[in-house]
Amino acid sequence: MIGILLITHGSFGEALIQNVCHVLNKRPLLIAQLGVAAQDDPLDILPLARLLLKEVDGGNGVLVMTDIYGATPANLALKLLEPGHIEGVTGVSLPMLLRAITYREKGMETMIAKAISGARDGVMNMLKDV
Repeated sequence: MIGILLITHGSFGEALIQNVCHVLNKRPLLIAQLGVAAQDDPLDILPLARLLLKEVDGGNGVLVMTDIYGATPANLALKLLEPGHIEGVTGVSLPMLLRAITYREKGMETMIAKAISGARDGVMNMLKDV
């Protein structure tokens, strides 16, 4: 099973995990989050990020998910990446996270593709039936 580490602004990652627990009615295995506060120095929290990465790595790799590309959480995540074992995606949302959890047994490449499509497919114009 591929682990998942969320690195996000503030408590966004924890809120996503809580909502996943609500939807699935259980807490998934091998998932953790690191919230980055405005006053945090990325170099100071890098060791904690590496520790969390090890905790969720069951041997099949880890997908690191962040909220905004180019922001501090994503820049921190970039320091953790190891192609083929530790991969990263940005733009994390609840549909993306649920899709990643659903496909984490299918290999990293499939998991990433499904996570990204989950985010994209989760955006739609709602129409009211008349």
